Amino acid sequence: MNTIYKPKGKALEYSALALNLYRGCSMSCFYCFAPKATFTDKDIFHNEPEPRKGIIEALRKDAHRFKGKEVLMSFSCDTYQSIEEKLGITREAIKILQANDIAVNILTKGAVLAMRDFDLLRPGIDRFGVSLTFWHEDESLQNEPNAALPSQRMFALEVAKDRGLTTWVSLEPVIAPEQTLRLIKATHKFVDLYKVGKWNYDKRAGMINWKEFLAEVKDVFRTLGVSEDRYYIKEDLKKYE
Repeated sequence: MNTIYKPKGKALEYSALALNLYRGCSMSCFYCFAPKATFTDKDIFHNEPEPRKGIIEALRKDAHRFKGKEVLMSFSCDTYQSIEEKLGITREAIKILQANDIAVNILTKGAVLAMRDFDLLRPGIDRFGVSLTFWHEDESLQNEPNAALPSQRMFALEVAKDRGLTTWVSLEPVIAPEQTLRLIKATHKFVDLYKVGKWNYDKRAGMINWKEFLAEVKDVFRTLGVSEDRYYIKEDLKKYE
């Protein structure tokens, strides 16, 4: 079984190494790419998530090969989806990674549950990040029905920052540019790094003026005093410069 792996394509802009603990994801985000990428029926993917069989045992055997590296959890699922509260697989995986001198990098929309594991994360070593898509909570509920509300995710970032953790935000996909700009303004004081990427795989994305948005987002960063080393524009958006 493959445990820690090197992502391909656009995912590589996020992390050199990653780990997926679950098959499927109950967050049910409408824009999710993972069902298609994993050749899984969308209803099964969102409604019948389960741990990858034998993943913890395999990780125990495999982790030593990645000593000194950083591993992102995760790409094809959310490591803090609802079944994690009962199973605790993510918490166990964090312990295994740390025991093998591997830095843990979290990316989640399940921020409330994620705070459970803040006692494990190490300031100056591990990182905590959330995906932020919508400012308006009604739109988040409609389009990311089982994810933590945006306000909860932002609160988790503040708590992580107060604990000395390195914090980051994935602003991808950008679906409502004006909401993305508002999210930056609300979080810049406690976020160390932003990664910004356009909306893909949906014809409605063609209605957005990406060149205009890119100029606006850079202007907002500049106005807020967010230096260039604190944000990364993904290649699919950067081409609009």
